[in-house]
Amino acid sequence: MRAALLVTLCTPSRATRPVAGRSGGTPWARRPARRYERRRPEKTPLHRIVSENLESWLEWREAAERPVPGYVEDELRGYLECGLLCFGFARAVCMTCRTGFVVAFSCKGRGVCPSCNGRHMAQTAAHLVDHVIPPAPVRQWVISVPKRLRGMLADRPRAVAALTKIFLDEVERLLCAAAGVTAAADTPSASRPRLGGISFLHRFGSALNHHVHLRDSSDRRRLRAGCCRSRH
Repeated sequence: MRAALLVTLCTPSRATRPVAGRSGGTPWARRPARRYERRRPEKTPLHRIVSENLESWLEWREAAERPVPGYVEDELRGYLECGLLCFGFARAVCMTCRTGFVVAFSCKGRGVCPSCNGRHMAQTAAHLVDHVIPPAPVRQWVISVPKRLRGMLADRPRAVAALTKIFLDEVERLLCAAAGVTAAADTPSASRPRLGGISFLHRFGSALNHHVHLRDSSDRRRLRAGCCRSRH
């Protein structure tokens, strides 16, 4: 068992947030304090399905001479330990009411665990909004490849990187043409109009089918020479 850690958290008993729609008086109001409630992944259907069928599924794949990749097995086993106190926890103390509670360690996975996936998603979105994406309208672009190419892209990262570059270059070319912005062939690259965009690789479709495709969010502002740089 992992060693328990002592963590001190500062949780004020009241929150000072502006009240929407208040026209007069003090623009600050109290909000009731929220108690920490530990999640219990062992009670979810997904956890029960994985815990009851993981070993038999691994044995079946071995018998069929189609063993599961090591990183897949590690992801599934890590999920079964995520959020359970018996696999380690941190002890936290509220500095206001001196109430103590424990927080179970997480697996920090990126493939199976809904809790860790949701946290990664929220942290990534907050980072992009606060530090990367400018306060300007953006447009989403999606590229989908033919079915016969999806299997080839699944285990060829260089091919996926080449596809991403071609995709973003074409979006940049299209936006430059729509904005009427052109650059001479001898123009330095730093002075050419560039696309500001962020791309994400998706490996499955809405039915959890294998579907490699790209999503890109690009700045919709009029492109000008040297106004922005591409973000890949």
